[in-house]
Amino acid sequence: MTVVAQWHEILKNKKTSGLSKLLADDVVFYSPVVHTPQKGKPITTMYLSAAFFVFFNETFQYQRETVGGDHAILEFTTIINGVEVNGVDMITWNEEGQITEFKVMVRPLKAINTIHEMMKGMLEKMSAGKL
Repeated sequence: MTVVAQWHEILKNKKTSGLSKLLADDVVFYSPVVHTPQKGKPITTMYLSAAFFVFFNETFQYQRETVGGDHAILEFTTIINGVEVNGVDMITWNEEGQITEFKVMVRPLKAINTIHEMMKGMLEKMSAGKL
C-alpha cells in the first residue's frame, strides 16, 4: 500500500494509531500557524492527531492529488466553524515508506485565524491529558 493510500486509510478510519507506523522517527511537521518546524514523531503525531478533531469533519474532502516519486501534494477543502478552508498537505517519504516531512498550507487568512485558535485549544487539551 502506498504512503498516500495509508494516509487516506488512517483518515477514513479516524485511527491516529496508524501514524506510529507511517511516520519516520525524524519526521518534520510544518504548521500553517507555527513559524518553526516541529521535529520528531511525538510532536508530529500530536499535531496530526489534533488536526483530526479540527480539520477532518464531514465536510473535509481532498479535491486533487499530485503524486510523484517520494512526494505528494493533496489539495483539500473543509468548513470549520462556518469558515471555508482551502489548503494543501505536502508529504514527503523515505525509501521505507515512512513520512519524513508533512507541510500544511492554508488559505484564506480568516481560515488560518480560526485554525490557530482551534488547534491551540486542542493541543492544550492533549498536552494536559484531557483527550
